[in-house]
Amino acid sequence: MSQGPYYIGVDVGTGSVRAGLVKPDGTIVASFTEETTTWRDPEDHRIFEQSTNNIWDGMCKCIKACLKEAQVAPSEVKGIGFDATCSLAVSDMDGKPVVVTKGEQLGQNGDRNIILWADHRAEKEAELINSTGSVVLDYVGGTMSLEMEIPKTLWLKNNMKPELFKRSQFFDLPDFLTYRATGYNRRSCCSVACKCSYVPTKNGWQPDFFQKIGLGEFVENNFAQLGQEEVLTAGMPVGNGLSKQAAEETGLLEGTPVGSGVIDAYAGWLGTVAAKYTLDGKLAKEDPSLDESRHRLAAVAGTSTCHIVASPEGVFVNGVWGPYKDVVFPGWWMNEGGQSSTGQLIDFMITTHPAYGRLKEVAEQRKTNIHQVLADELERLRKEKGAESLTELTKDLHFYPDLHGNRSPLADPRMTGSIVGLQLDSGLHDLARKFNVTLEAIALQTRHIVDQMNAKGHSIRSIYMSGGQAKNAPLMQLFANTCNMPVVLPQNSGAAVVLGAAMLGRFAGEAQGDAKKLAIENRGEALWDIMVEMTPAGTMVVPAASPKEKKLLEAKYKIFLEAIDIQRRWRKEMEEASQ
Repeated sequence: MSQGPYYIGVDVGTGSVRAGLVKPDGTIVASFTEETTTWRDPEDHRIFEQSTNNIWDGMCKCIKACLKEAQVAPSEVKGIGFDATCSLAVSDMDGKPVVVTKGEQLGQNGDRNIILWADHRAEKEAELINSTGSVVLDYVGGTMSLEMEIPKTLWLKNNMKPELFKRSQFFDLPDFLTYRATGYNRRSCCSVACKCSYVPTKNGWQPDFFQKIGLGEFVENNFAQLGQEEVLTAGMPVGNGLSKQAAEETGLLEGTPVGSGVIDAYAGWLGTVAAKYTLDGKLAKEDPSLDESRHRLAAVAGTSTCHIVASPEGVFVNGVWGPYKDVVFPGWWMNEGGQSSTGQLIDFMITTHPAYGRLKEVAEQRKTNIHQVLADELERLRKEKGAESLTELTKDLHFYPDLHGNRSPLADPRMTGSIVGLQLDSGLHDLARKFNVTLEAIALQTRHIVDQMNAKGHSIRSIYMSGGQAKNAPLMQLFANTCNMPVVLPQNSGAAVVLGAAMLGRFAGEAQGDAKKLAIENRGEALWDIMVEMTPAGTMVVPAASPKEKKLLEAKYKIFLEAIDIQRRWRKEMEEASQ
């Protein structure tokens, strides 16, 4: 293998940890993934827990495997960056994991120390927080999600022995990883502003808020349990790089620069929005500017979907998180919309259908995958019914997709799913139709989020995809048609997030000791230049709906919005009837 420099990106997703070894031009020369363990509670569907030890061990295996496959010496790795899900990691003040599982072990040292982002145990705590009217709510779309870290931390306070809570410290997972890697407890602006109620424009932590919700001890100890030091923008060098222990565990050199981390969705933004794109086989000529980024929405679509957009000014959107200042570029703001269940929803709708067994049999017989069987079945039905499009084929079937609550733009965890147009049918063609309206519902909800963002002052003109759903060609065309804007697909749908993490490692490596690059006024352009150089060109999918399909999609969108109003009205009527 040729000499470096190389950079390592570490991406901790919901079900796995991945490391990628990356060249300065963005080429991933080696990549490995290890599954991670998630514990559920058979008596409580809201519970999702993980372990930082399990994640760290998997990460170390992946990094060593990358170096071995690429035959790269540790000395050639010039920086490492981390992203992770926005999950709550808990340790004692020495960094040893603290159990978050309800019961006798809660607060003791032990492996199960992460409350995963998807965990919904803190509903009452979120309701209390949302009743405060605090300024922190202005920066989360007006309503704090129970998926954020402060409701979960408050749940721990309410359920843990006081002496055990007092000795604990609380991290958004990306910050725990840089702490574990360096021994330095420096929090990222991305993690604390987006998930921990830190407000950069209001002097950071808000003492009145924490006292009002019952976390006054944080104020008394000067926020030692949440992070006292000045927070870092994305990619800024953390401490003195890898500690001796972390270097031994990863197979890298002590002192290898470590970039301040970001939440996984923001790494997806980093790894996609600076891309040039090809249209009809021709590559766009000009490199995009930093200013162009405000017109590009990054949709990071896996188990769930996050929608990230940057803006030079703060834009407040009801039900959309943010605006968060300084989380990536100093002086720039970010907003984050989201769907709590998308890839997970598609899997659920397929695997719970009575015809799922038949679907697997057919896929095996044809030596293909289940999604191709469904696509073939839909095309057969379309021709049989004489429908112009799949939208027309399923025009009388309407699905509302919030089976795991609504993150954006309603910020209502009590929203549920609904389907209208059911028939006495449990066959494969019924499964195919329901599969199609599931994709349709995800696309319609994406439009709902984009419409709300643009109505409040954003200027989104295109969607830059990453994650597993970017490989779903019909869904991508549906996004373009439904949102009526181009969708740009990454060269490698699964690489964007780990690539974004590697960009942070490169920034840390190049900025270490470079006063000019570290200067706050230069950081944004310096990181953007790295993004432009390291992001492979994507492929543009343009809207292609016929006039008839456009009318059908408009009608479907109107019905989608009506489904929200009807559900809320019915909920209110039933609550009143129950009193």
